[in-house]
Amino acid sequence: MSLIKLTIKGISYSQTQSGAYALVLSEMEGTRTLPIIIGAFEAQSIAIALEKEIRPPRPLTHDLFKTFADRFAIMVNQVIIHKLVDGVFYSSLICERDGVEEVIDTRTSDAIALAVRFQAPIYTYENILDKAGIYLKMDEELIIEEDLDSDEIEFSLEEEEEVEKGSYAHLSLQELHEQLNEAVANEDYEMAAKIRDEISKRS
Repeated sequence: MSLIKLTIKGISYSQTQSGAYALVLSEMEGTRTLPIIIGAFEAQSIAIALEKEIRPPRPLTHDLFKTFADRFAIMVNQVIIHKLVDGVFYSSLICERDGVEEVIDTRTSDAIALAVRFQAPIYTYENILDKAGIYLKMDEELIIEEDLDSDEIEFSLEEEEEVEKGSYAHLSLQELHEQLNEAVANEDYEMAAKIRDEISKRS
């Protein structure tokens, strides 16, 4: 299966779930996006790494990992989002030391936080984008909030699979697709991701 390169389009606040955020990845050559629900701590870590002007007074966990890896000459060459099961994304870090490559299993939110720090490319497979990707209009933009700092975000160590999901079991597939289109139009990517996951479970 061919790999598709992704870029970080943005992070949006959850409108319905305290401590949850939608990390939106988009394919480099196309209009599909991949919304992934993550916790507040991971959202903050990714935002801080993207915003070069923000420096926490002490290293965050992902900063510590980067420093540790640098000290022992370990490189993260790429991140691959390789599996989607029941709405949960699974990822791998492709690392290298002394010419030896290792594949390390990781949560997707941690993988993205490290990819930003190592300036490593992010990839996924076509079948995952086919299953979970959402098409956006070319003029739609998602802006990373500038105030994602330690004073504004309540820390949360919830796994992305532990974030409470909305109940859509009573809706038909047609109703789910209608709500998905409405959520995308309103740029509510967190809700769009939940609805998409419900649709995927029924496929």
